[in-house]
Amino acid sequence: MENPTSIETFIFQLKSSLQQDNFVKLSLGNYRGDEHELKQIQVRLILVKRELKLNFTHRFRRRDLVKNLDIETGVAQVESYLKHGFYAATLFTTNNDFYWTRNQSGQERLQVKTASIKQQPSLAHDKEKHRLIKPGANKSYLHELRITDATGQVYKNAQDKFKQINHYIELLRPLIQDIGKENLKKVVDMGSGKGYLTFALYDYLYNVLGLKEVEVTGVEFREDLVSLCNRIAQQAAFPLLKFQQGAIVEYDEPNMDMLVALHACDTATDDAIYQGIKAGAKLIVVAPCCHKQVRRQMERAVMTAEIQPITRFGIFLERQAEMLTDALRTLFLEYYGYKTKVLEFISDAHTPKNVLIVASKTSSIPAERRKQILSQINQTKAFFGLEKHYLESLLQLEN
Repeated sequence: MENPTSIETFIFQLKSSLQQDNFVKLSLGNYRGDEHELKQIQVRLILVKRELKLNFTHRFRRRDLVKNLDIETGVAQVESYLKHGFYAATLFTTNNDFYWTRNQSGQERLQVKTASIKQQPSLAHDKEKHRLIKPGANKSYLHELRITDATGQVYKNAQDKFKQINHYIELLRPLIQDIGKENLKKVVDMGSGKGYLTFALYDYLYNVLGLKEVEVTGVEFREDLVSLCNRIAQQAAFPLLKFQQGAIVEYDEPNMDMLVALHACDTATDDAIYQGIKAGAKLIVVAPCCHKQVRRQMERAVMTAEIQPITRFGIFLERQAEMLTDALRTLFLEYYGYKTKVLEFISDAHTPKNVLIVASKTSSIPAERRKQILSQINQTKAFFGLEKHYLESLLQLEN
């Protein structure tokens, strides 16, 4: 190359860094082109489906636009940007840093300095998130549940389920910290189904937190799922994880530290809450699924003029029944000495967002406060024309 221009030299160094595997990153700045609100472009090397790509992040004033290009196309795009619009660029390699600038009169300059970054960044796409439950060939339960293949790679059609599992553990992590992991000896998952979340919780407690003596029991009515999950637990070498067949309302465990019930339908959620209160569980976490019991009473009730506009349509009535059912559940929990909060829980791609009721046991509750809560319960029921909440009957709460 005879008397190469500074741009040609810069592009040559870019190509060399990619070929010799010492590329770190590239930034383009001082934009004066026609693209509205574009400020700068950041370029990094990533691995997408085992193929190297150049990842371009276009930073606008109010948004970012990301594109992945193959190496040859990406390099050509950088050269085009340098010739049209950008007046500054910096190439970082593990050997040297290259600074290219162009002033207003069109004069170009290329400076070479000692490398400021000596180590190449990860090639993970989108800066791989820290996950509490990680896939891997040693996670046999994820393979048996069809989340990963035999090598530990997450199946494409199981990405949402895998994200759901980690989202669930992320929600539970601070709650477990609050009660103190040393106080956690017995965990029960009511209505465990196929056990996706039960296995993940045990994995987190046993392998991440190092709680080798904690017992986790999944309670499930369908016997075939119980047999399947017990077999997978044995294969995974999870010594204190077991699954038991039976109805939630009939389960009896007096020494329960933590109770979980996700998507237990209608009054099955109340059965689970009742079991947790009865056992004095330190932590109760439920994600209700449907709310038929209260809705049926609301349909029979004569609504006041104030409430009729939001209950005369079926979809409004359904949503009001959901809110009313769960609001009363939190009041019952508070009456029995629990501090409650309600979060939004995203279950998976096929289920809408729903609520997660979290209840933590407190040391005591003053009698006057219990009286106030009972009054709130009765006023709420009267306003909506409810005779009795199912959980109220289970608790045999005296009015």
